[in-house]
Amino acid sequence: MTVPSTAAASVAHAAASARDRTLLAAVVDIAAEAGRALEARYSTAARPAGREDMFRSGTADSRVSLDILRPALTALRPAARWLTDEYETAELPPGEWWVVDEVEGNVNHVHGLPEWAVTVALVRDGQTVLAVVRQPVGDLTYTALRGAGARLNGTALKVSAKTGLDAAIVVTGQAEADQEGTYRRIGQSITAMLDSALLVRAAVPSTFPMLLVAAGHNDVFWQYEPVLPGVAAGALLITEAGGVVTRIDGTPWAPGADTVLATPPALHAAAVQVLATIS
Repeated sequence: MTVPSTAAASVAHAAASARDRTLLAAVVDIAAEAGRALEARYSTAARPAGREDMFRSGTADSRVSLDILRPALTALRPAARWLTDEYETAELPPGEWWVVDEVEGNVNHVHGLPEWAVTVALVRDGQTVLAVVRQPVGDLTYTALRGAGARLNGTALKVSAKTGLDAAIVVTGQAEADQEGTYRRIGQSITAMLDSALLVRAAVPSTFPMLLVAAGHNDVFWQYEPVLPGVAAGALLITEAGGVVTRIDGTPWAPGADTVLATPPALHAAAVQVLATIS
C-alpha cells in the first residue's frame, strides 16, 4: 500500500522530532560535562590584575571546555559544521551548524562571578532547532527544541504576561565593537527606553538577559550587532517559551542578523516603536 504524501510527510516529521529529542538529551550530557570541567577551575576569589591575567585564564578555560565539546558534538553529527568567526554575523549556508560558546560569560568566570555557562545550539538550514544552556552555578539547565517548548530543569518556561512597557524590565547588550555608530545607537536606545520602560539595564553577555526573558523575569531584550553564539540559544528559548524574536525594526530575525529584539507578544509593537526613533 502506498502511503499518501501528506501522511508520509507527517511520519517523516515525527521521526525527525524523535531523533532531535534523542540528540537534545545527548547534548545536555555533553554540556554538563564541560560545565563540570569549568566549575573545577572556578573560584569566587578570582580577581585578575589586568587584561593579561584575564586573557591567560580565559584562554585556558576555553581550551578545557572545547576539548570536551568539540569531539563529543562532532561524534553526534559528523556532517555538521562548526561556526567560524566569518559567519558569526553573516547568513549561514545551508546545512547543519554547531553554534557553541564554550564559556559564555568567560569574563565573569575569570572574575569569580556566577553568570557564566556553556551554550550549544544547532542551526539547521537557517533555523535554530535545538538549544542547551548549562549554568553550573545554581545547577541550571535550560533546554529548547523547535516545536517542543523551552524548559528550565525540566519545568516549562513562559514569557511575561505584561502588556505595557511602563511596567517592563528591559535590557540591552553591549556590542563587541563599534560598527558604524553602534555604541552611539546603544546609548540612544537606552535613553529612549528610559522614557518608556519601568527599568532599563545593560548586561554582558547576551545569553543571561535572554534567559530571563524566556523565564518571564525580564520583559524585553535588544542588541545591536550581536554575534550568533551569544543569541542563538536564547532566541530559540524565547520563541519556544511563547515570545517573539525579530530584528529591532520588527522584520524577521535569522542567524546572522545585525540586530535582535526579543519580547512577549503584547510588548513587541511598543518596543519596535520606541527603538524606531534611533538612527
